[in-house]
Amino acid sequence: RAESATDPAPVGMIETIVKLKPKKMWRKGMTRQKLINEFNDALRIPGVSNIWTQPIRNRIDMLATGIQTPIGVKVFGEDLNKIEEIGIKIENIVREIPGARSPYAERIGNKPYIEIEIDRKEAARYGVKVGDIQHLIMTAIGGMNVTTTVEGRERYPVRIRYMRELRDSFEAMERIFVPTPSGAQIPLSQLAVIKKVPGPAKIAGENTLPYVRVFVDVNTDEVGIVDFVNQAQKAVSEKLDLPSGYFISWSGQYEYEMQARKRLMMVVPVCIFAIFLLLYIKFKRFSAAMILIFCLPFAFIGGIWLQYILGFKFSTAVWVGYIALFGVSVEAGVVMMDFLVEYSRKGTNIVENVVQAALLRVRPIIMTTATTILALIPILISTGTGSEIMKPIAAPTVGGMVTATVLNLILVPVFFTWVFQGRLKKEGSMENEEE
Repeated sequence: RAESATDPAPVGMIETIVKLKPKKMWRKGMTRQKLINEFNDALRIPGVSNIWTQPIRNRIDMLATGIQTPIGVKVFGEDLNKIEEIGIKIENIVREIPGARSPYAERIGNKPYIEIEIDRKEAARYGVKVGDIQHLIMTAIGGMNVTTTVEGRERYPVRIRYMRELRDSFEAMERIFVPTPSGAQIPLSQLAVIKKVPGPAKIAGENTLPYVRVFVDVNTDEVGIVDFVNQAQKAVSEKLDLPSGYFISWSGQYEYEMQARKRLMMVVPVCIFAIFLLLYIKFKRFSAAMILIFCLPFAFIGGIWLQYILGFKFSTAVWVGYIALFGVSVEAGVVMMDFLVEYSRKGTNIVENVVQAALLRVRPIIMTTATTILALIPILISTGTGSEIMKPIAAPTVGGMVTATVLNLILVPVFFTWVFQGRLKKEGSMENEEE
């Protein structure tokens, strides 16, 4: 742990940074998940939970949510012992869910404290004030600043207290002498009872309520964070009955993932509408814009395939990749549609004109797609810093461009011909009726 006042890591957190060798030097068949499993098997320490994360991400998570792991559960309630008990139950429930790694509930109780209980009757019998006894205990055991020494430009406080051997045990503290008004020295054992009592090691609070945290590390190669939390919430609700006045809150990266999903539910439709609006402005035809928008789901198919093959779960990064795919896919469609509209004006043989226009656009569309895919392939095969963020963005775009190219070359001309022929037939029938 860094010795810094601004470090968000708690005192009980031990950090060890593991620097990995280049992946080409790893044993055959070794993966990041297998490596973590071997670390966990070799580092089983009683009372210590292993959490595997990136240093910067760990800091961001702790500063933003107070949780050191991708997922955390906060148990709120009035009784500290009760919320600790509930936290341990949640730990055991979550441990059984596939993808859970090293779930750990905070143990905040059973820290030994020294409690000095003053006998007021005995203090009154000797004529000693309770405040004087407390002041003496504070000075003898904790120490008190009595003055400041000045050495040049530096100042140092001077503190007095009993020597260590006179205060390092119950017996020694019981022999602390308390002066009385008569001048007698009374041992503290005659005026107070010194005992050891268990208590909370720390009390964390939020919105005026104390809480206990349950830390859960997740194998994201096996299950997505949101999917894991959905399973965990269902399991906890089925197996745990919360007493009245106690409730739980899910936090960590899951919290930000849900916020991002809510934003994307607004952003994605807005992006598609913006694309449609630009297409309408370009072609001045509602049908042309709708044909290109209708082809977007087919580009989505390729993105899903490659995402499944590479094992990426749906996340904010993946949806950003799909937004980029929609834009690039429509760009390739515009290359085709522009020529289709132009050639459709050259005669009444729509099929022949569309075929001729489509053949002329094969090479430009393939070149547009190839340059996009070739530019993103280095990201897909990269293993350096930031690759775990960029790969989920690139995968949908690469996969979607493959299917979008094929479908742009086939579906766009077919839909255009179908719509345009239908319009010509309608116009022809109207002319016949007028005659």
